[in-house]
Amino acid sequence: MAINALMIGSGEYTTGYVHGSASTSDKGAGVVALTMMDLRRLGFVDRILLAGTNGTKFTGIRQHVRECIGDIYRGMDVAFESFPADRVVCDPEAYRTALSEVSAGDVVTVFTPDDTHFAIAMDAIERGCHVLVAKPLVKTLDQHRQIAQLAKEKNVLVAMEVHKRWDPIYADARDRIRTLGDFSFFQSYMSQPKSQLDTFRSWAGNSSDISYYLNAHHVDFNFWAVGSFARPVAVRALAATGMAKSKGIPTEDTITLTVDWINTNSGHKATGIYTSSWVAPRSDVHSQQRFFYMGHQGEVTIDQAHRGYSVATDADGFASANPLFMKYSPDAEGNFAGQSAYGYQSIADFVKAATSISQKQATAADFRGRLATVEDTATVTAVLEAGRRSLDRDGSVVTLEYDSTGSVVGLS
Repeated sequence: MAINALMIGSGEYTTGYVHGSASTSDKGAGVVALTMMDLRRLGFVDRILLAGTNGTKFTGIRQHVRECIGDIYRGMDVAFESFPADRVVCDPEAYRTALSEVSAGDVVTVFTPDDTHFAIAMDAIERGCHVLVAKPLVKTLDQHRQIAQLAKEKNVLVAMEVHKRWDPIYADARDRIRTLGDFSFFQSYMSQPKSQLDTFRSWAGNSSDISYYLNAHHVDFNFWAVGSFARPVAVRALAATGMAKSKGIPTEDTITLTVDWINTNSGHKATGIYTSSWVAPRSDVHSQQRFFYMGHQGEVTIDQAHRGYSVATDADGFASANPLFMKYSPDAEGNFAGQSAYGYQSIADFVKAATSISQKQATAADFRGRLATVEDTATVTAVLEAGRRSLDRDGSVVTLEYDSTGSVVGLS
């Protein structure tokens, strides 16, 4: 039986609609709503609900999804129920009204400003819903542990949406890394263009920063790859400033986390360096994404943004395309054909997992190690929080504390 899906957050990643028009990023048709509408077409989802804070946006969103999804793909129903009502200018509590419309066992996605994740996720878990939260899942280890505890009490699945885990290149790299002996060195870079500062102007610097938003990907990947034999123990953060503040946005331009790791069996030290920025120039890709990994017995290099596939058009100029993330081009018969894309799969696999739990075919615990569950990602949250604390302390070192089982329990 199909389950209902409530999408909380009506912005770029959910709908592709930003400031009254389609986003100029690589997500103009959105990701979450498109995936849910296709899952409804395939029989996995029944009702689709969308909650935001500004109801006056929904007329534009409906037209946008009709033009970018309904008119593009054959047989795609783009209807959704929206909260608050179209005439309501601002209602931060609208998601709670939407939650009253779904039942225990339904799915809730949370793609909202980072500082709102905790309260929304806790409310959805209390409702008995399975919850998929954009990275970072929350901003503090304390909040993370509270969510994990409540999820356990309610027997629901809660996970962080980190689609890099579904990228076939990253997934293969992870499996190779696990054969390369002790962890030695990791360095990543991820950026987005200056236009994102305007896209996220309402929350950038006020409720979160670029490290939480982008470094989350590679901190998670590094831990996913080596977490069974290494753990981070100390974090120091550095930042570059100027561009964002010149736009009146009180946030850092570029943040680098330098993290000390320990290989738990050998005691050998390792280093992770994670850099993220949202002041990059416009280029052939929306997001530069690359990393280098060195183990004691080999190394891995990935340039995620450039896979040897480029497109040039009169309308848009030159671009390096990445249909592995989301395949927006319909097939020869006009059907949506992006089911194998990793942006789609990370959401679809969560919906299918939630369905199996609701049908008593599995339990939430069965998906530990298979999805980025709340139980599996506490260390990622701890590193990100430590980075923010370090910045706020002028770059001083923040250490991670572990209990006898190897679980991270605090920062100092």
